[in-house]
Amino acid sequence: MGLDFIFEPLVPDAAFALIALTLAIPCGLALWRRARGAITRSCAALVALLLIANPLMIESEGKRLPDVVAIVVDTSASQDIGERAARTREARAALETALQRLGQVDVRVVESGTASSGGTQLFSALTQATADVPPERMAGTFFITDGQVHDVPGAMPVPGPLHVLLSGERGERDRKLTIEEAPRFAIADEPVSLRLRVDDLGSEDGGVASARITLTVDGEPLASATIPVGQSQPLSFTLPHPGENVVEIEVEAGPDELTLYNNRAVIAVNVIRDRLRVLLVSGEPHPGERTWRDLLKADPSVDLVHFTILRPPEKQDATPIEELSLIAFPTRELFVDKLDQFDLVIFDRYQQRGILPFEYYTNLANYVRDGGAILVAAGTDYASPMSLYLTDLGFLLPARPTGEVVEQGFKPEVTSDGARHPVTQALPGANQNGREAQWGRWFREVVTEATSGRTLMAGAGHPLLVLDRAGEGRVAMLLSDHAWLWTRGFEGGGPQAELLRRLAHWLMKEPDLEEERLTASAAAGVLTIRRHSMEPAAPQVTVTSPSGVETVLPTEERAPGIYEATMAATELGLYRITDGTLTAVAASGPLNLEEYDDVRTSGEPLAALREASNGGEFWLPEDGVPSLRRVERGRRAAGNGWAAINETNNIVTTSMRQTPLMNPWASLALALGLWFFAWRREGR
Repeated sequence: MGLDFIFEPLVPDAAFALIALTLAIPCGLALWRRARGAITRSCAALVALLLIANPLMIESEGKRLPDVVAIVVDTSASQDIGERAARTREARAALETALQRLGQVDVRVVESGTASSGGTQLFSALTQATADVPPERMAGTFFITDGQVHDVPGAMPVPGPLHVLLSGERGERDRKLTIEEAPRFAIADEPVSLRLRVDDLGSEDGGVASARITLTVDGEPLASATIPVGQSQPLSFTLPHPGENVVEIEVEAGPDELTLYNNRAVIAVNVIRDRLRVLLVSGEPHPGERTWRDLLKADPSVDLVHFTILRPPEKQDATPIEELSLIAFPTRELFVDKLDQFDLVIFDRYQQRGILPFEYYTNLANYVRDGGAILVAAGTDYASPMSLYLTDLGFLLPARPTGEVVEQGFKPEVTSDGARHPVTQALPGANQNGREAQWGRWFREVVTEATSGRTLMAGAGHPLLVLDRAGEGRVAMLLSDHAWLWTRGFEGGGPQAELLRRLAHWLMKEPDLEEERLTASAAAGVLTIRRHSMEPAAPQVTVTSPSGVETVLPTEERAPGIYEATMAATELGLYRITDGTLTAVAASGPLNLEEYDDVRTSGEPLAALREASNGGEFWLPEDGVPSLRRVERGRRAAGNGWAAINETNNIVTTSMRQTPLMNPWASLALALGLWFFAWRREGR
């Protein structure tokens, strides 16, 4: 209950001052002259002024508002190390109980996990939890954490002492791998350099002298090395394929480890081919020759070497010299000396004419087995006695000619294998769901029997596009020379450029066109796994989370040859996926979490704010949860085994009553009586 006195004048302040002055002057003069009745007259004036001033007595009643105390619980990934999580839970429960025993306390508990930035954001959580609390009601804050906080401000965002309860143990040690410099882009088959460092944190003697590191790319081992501990070291390696390469570097465990998570670091390097070298040999001029040339010349990353055989060397006639090719066909240089420098060799309507010695075809076959690629775009030449099939190269070709050539209109169609293969999958206008292909017709096809590989397209009842692997290399056969009709837009044309582009890039081992492929991506908290396969069913996949938890997922066919599985990606870090044969990795959030920069328990990051707020630091394994008490603001708020919150003394008024101290009629009668008494005395 509160009691107060105020004045509420019945007239404006200026008028009250004028009245007071008007009464004060004559009363003052009378008192100065000691006139008869001056004292009585002054008392009457004072009563009149008090009546006009209207004094009031204010009686109020209210209740005390509870003090607000925030408990911020660190639930980030580093809190799962050792006994930290259990100690944190116990300390939280004990704190809540102790605060409730103090009475008149509003406890705000908020949990803060690993943020999307990869760090621990306790102060952001504190600010959000107390945004609706007036500063004068904040009595204190408790952090239950390992001390590694990554959003420490320059000043305490809320009033009251900050008490830090540390969940780990003193003297912890841990090994950490740091990537200091890493490339974002690289060129295929050229060395990539990065700089890294291994530190044994918490080791007064610096730890061991050296440590062994290993590198893996997309889950496959790449290289290993031994480097000194505590020193920055360069490392060079070559990445295996174009496109994104996820490189994981791991260092062996140290003598005292808190976690192995920060023994790994991940970088994503986008690898591009410097130049792709393609050799195009056209057996004779024909309308489709320019199609291949234009396609390959349109790609700025392709170096094209193109020769057209206008005449065999043994031919002698009266052809004028100005009509002959001025460039001799460098057979030995191309097919012996520099053959392995080409990524792809294309034979376009080529047949034996005695230009290439027979052993050169043996070189070509060996070139494919060693990792090269050959594309045969065949016409009537393939069905002739001078067919490439009748050379040593024929042992690698997946289609055997019958000697027949069909010359009638037909629409190329994608086969069941073709609907699943990335080269022909989802080609615009393809036949699907019983619908005829929306393409123009071709009018020539070499009749063959597929002896190996996969037939992706058919025409007039025979294989039209056949792909196969031979040793480390690849072979493709397009058994018609009428693809150029699509380029000219005959009967609406077709996706000739897209088909030939995919075909050429599959031969050059483009990762996105592999028929057996496992990929994964994490976005918006969902991990999506995609398995490309030519098989009628894909195996289930095993997902290993960043914390090491394994989950087995079945895959479902979403489209021909494409199987998918999804799961929640609740952890930040690298997920590993395998189906027993293929592996893939996917990063959820930042590749290298700030959370694991240093996982040792330490009060140092919070020391400055804690000391400035008069708070205390308590190690849970040693000190336990401190006893609680209240102190006035500005006083010491922590000591040996105890912590305090501020006494805020916030009161809210619930009711109020005003009582006038001057009765108007009684006061008026008193004033008139005093004036009458003074007048009578002066009249005697």
